[in-house]
Amino acid sequence: MTTSADASPAAPRPRSPEPEDGSTPVLDVVIPVYNEEKDLAPCVDRLHAYLRDAVPYRYRITIADNASTDRTLTIARRLADEIPEVDVHHLDQKGRGRALNAVWSSSDAQVLVYLDVDLSTDLAALLPLVAPLISGHSDLAIGSRLARGARVVRGRKRELISRCYNLILRGTLAAKFSDAQCGFKAIRADVARKLLPLVEDTGWFFDTELLVLAQRAGLRTHEVPVDWVDDPDSSVDIIATATADLKGVARMLRAFAKGTLPLREIPAQLGRKPAGVSTPGVPPKLATQLVRFTVIGVGSTLAYLVLFSLLRTGMGAQLANALALGGTAIANTAANRRFTFGIRGAQGAGRHQFEGLIVVGLGLALTSGSLALLHSTTGAGRLTELVVLVLANLAATLLRFLLFRNWVFRKSR
Repeated sequence: MTTSADASPAAPRPRSPEPEDGSTPVLDVVIPVYNEEKDLAPCVDRLHAYLRDAVPYRYRITIADNASTDRTLTIARRLADEIPEVDVHHLDQKGRGRALNAVWSSSDAQVLVYLDVDLSTDLAALLPLVAPLISGHSDLAIGSRLARGARVVRGRKRELISRCYNLILRGTLAAKFSDAQCGFKAIRADVARKLLPLVEDTGWFFDTELLVLAQRAGLRTHEVPVDWVDDPDSSVDIIATATADLKGVARMLRAFAKGTLPLREIPAQLGRKPAGVSTPGVPPKLATQLVRFTVIGVGSTLAYLVLFSLLRTGMGAQLANALALGGTAIANTAANRRFTFGIRGAQGAGRHQFEGLIVVGLGLALTSGSLALLHSTTGAGRLTELVVLVLANLAATLLRFLLFRNWVFRKSR
């Protein structure tokens, strides 16, 4: 069976006809592909054999071809002709997220699954992945290469990149899941219908965005430790993917700051009580606070150094330092109030900014004192000034965090 889709996932075309016995599948296992003529047939044969022999639910295998230019679509259609449970969904534009959105939006199955075509994840984890969704216990499920019990074979470079990416997600988006990019995920169809219209990304950031939105909506994500072996022939461009992912993180931060996403309504739409995620007045944990404070601090320090360097060309060091520090103080306090300590709304914002300026004043005294001490002992050049200022700012940053946490934004106040 073969279907075709428009380039836009917002208006998917109808699915292929139902199975001959009139029943609809419980699982729709989607394999997004782009120029995978070599791996597609072995993948489908292996997956079909596993589903036939080990899975006690009705299933469909959907090959989501997104604009392949080789023989991938031809092979997919041949497989659909040979295997009744195989369907083909063709899109005219590239994008893993676009393909998943299009197929999942139009599927009639109860549980929607996504697998990478290389099947790097051991299929023995498939039943533990979907069982909590079929039972209704969880809303989404992911395979995790970083969870306790996972067994992973891959190079140090990809391991480091994966761990750094998940650390960034935890620090910026407060992600609770351990592995965002493992190509082994599932979602209940009723949940997908609520979340997919809110997902903007059409590429590799798609599933990360979906998971973050689900978490913010108070939905439950089940994690399964997996056995995973790296595919040495993977065609993924790591640099381009990482760049796109970071842009996606920045876009989501802007959306959350504006508060425009209707996430709080989703539990009610699904007939559930809100889970209280991101409850006002409940600050993040210390480790999360440190990561977020560090990220904001790095940005503030870079902005401060740029301003100081620009201002220093036309004025003295002390005045340039005061103006540069003051120029970044308000934004730094506002960012830490919202993202580091989880305080929202206008109540107390004026007091927080005033006390934040006092904290900045202490930092100004520390940095200015360092400059004064430097100039009193030696005829320092611009580079020496910058080095001293960086060290003084590190000390001021530590002082700022302690005062923010224990005074300005203390929960008991």
